[in-house]
Amino acid sequence: MLKVRITDTTLRDGHQSLLATRLRTDDMLQVTADLNKAGFYSMEVWGGATFDSCLRFLNEDPWERLRILRKALPDTKLQMLLRGQNVLGYKHYADDVVRAFVEYAIKNGIDIIRTFDALNDVRNMETAIKATKEFGGHAQGTVVYTISPLHNVEHYVETARTLVEWGVDSLCIKDMAGIISPYVTYDLVKRFKEEFSVPVALHSHYTSGMASMAYLKAVEAGVDIIDTALSPLALGSSQPCTETMIATLKGTQYDTGIDLALLSDVSERLKICKECYPESRNANYTVDTNVLTYQIPGGMISNFVSQLGDQINLLPEVLKEVPRVRADLGYPPLVTPSSQIVGSQSMFNVISGERYKMVTNEVKKYLAGHYGRPQGPIDEDFRRKIIGDTEVIECRPADLIEPELPAARKEMAAYMEQEEDVLSYVLFPPVAMKFFKDRHAKKYGVDPDLAEVAKNEGYPV
Repeated sequence: MLKVRITDTTLRDGHQSLLATRLRTDDMLQVTADLNKAGFYSMEVWGGATFDSCLRFLNEDPWERLRILRKALPDTKLQMLLRGQNVLGYKHYADDVVRAFVEYAIKNGIDIIRTFDALNDVRNMETAIKATKEFGGHAQGTVVYTISPLHNVEHYVETARTLVEWGVDSLCIKDMAGIISPYVTYDLVKRFKEEFSVPVALHSHYTSGMASMAYLKAVEAGVDIIDTALSPLALGSSQPCTETMIATLKGTQYDTGIDLALLSDVSERLKICKECYPESRNANYTVDTNVLTYQIPGGMISNFVSQLGDQINLLPEVLKEVPRVRADLGYPPLVTPSSQIVGSQSMFNVISGERYKMVTNEVKKYLAGHYGRPQGPIDEDFRRKIIGDTEVIECRPADLIEPELPAARKEMAAYMEQEEDVLSYVLFPPVAMKFFKDRHAKKYGVDPDLAEVAKNEGYPV
């Protein structure tokens, strides 16, 4: 069957990329009825940065958002992005956290869990993938795409082979920086289709301007699923446009069968809605060729601009430093959390005027093996310079982490209303606790037994 299927990312990666993940659930509900009729293979609606943003910026319970979207999209598979052993945070968590998170994500409405690891260290994906299968979800194993002297088609095929051996239901090639070229895409997808019998999805960003062409070559090579976003939240640092890809394939053997007129109406409403968000004024819809030179996702550049402030004149030097730091660290793909690790260190190297004069704790942990196995070898003299005689672990990092849920449950018991609250707390303790206290106060006022705690936290008693 040649028909191409669409995973629409508007309600997750689309607004994460162009609206700083600020789209509220109420505004999503303005378009869900029609999106449910569209006939997408799936809709990516959860995971990535949405969980953190719900709690931190929107005062929304991410679990409640998921339940609401499940009810609003009854005929559509719901999909999420999971950072493997990092879950939705920026460090590794114990296996009990990963397993419980997967279990409750599926219980609350997720059908497909796309699991990746920033280093393509398959050990960091195993627990999540096997839990997804155990709890009845569709496990999509992910290979993160990047360019370096170490990365080639064979590397990606062998990474995918392990995931297939674990029983994943589908594979995803994840090009988070938008740097995969059309002809490389063709070769990579073709090899995946020759080697593996499971469906293959392609995820890319429009940052370099090549993604739509890459998608078309992927379709010709036999890709099963492509990730797109509706036009108001497409292009730039987001995905290629859903409507454009549907129109491109219409009338061909790859025809998606999706009603373009229905989506055009949805996009008109979404465009009006988007203009109400101040973040839309800072959205970057242009092509950024810096990503091809420095392999820096668009979000990293905007972070640099914000963090440099009055020292913005140093940005060109920071951009040049990123590939050097990345090489020192064994060429990790630049995706959360490795992008933050490399980016922060690059800034310190430039601002301090001396490379590695100041070293972040994250770089030290990385060099000690606490994020997983680096893609390439690390120069031992460099490693000793940074971490001295600190032991470098060879095991899977999570093997050294004791179960975390019992202590977390005890710490936040006074505010617990559902089992999912424990997971929110263990992932983002201060942010989740503030959310719980606000929620408690709105519902019940301040409990006398908690008055002192509330007072210490600055909450009016």
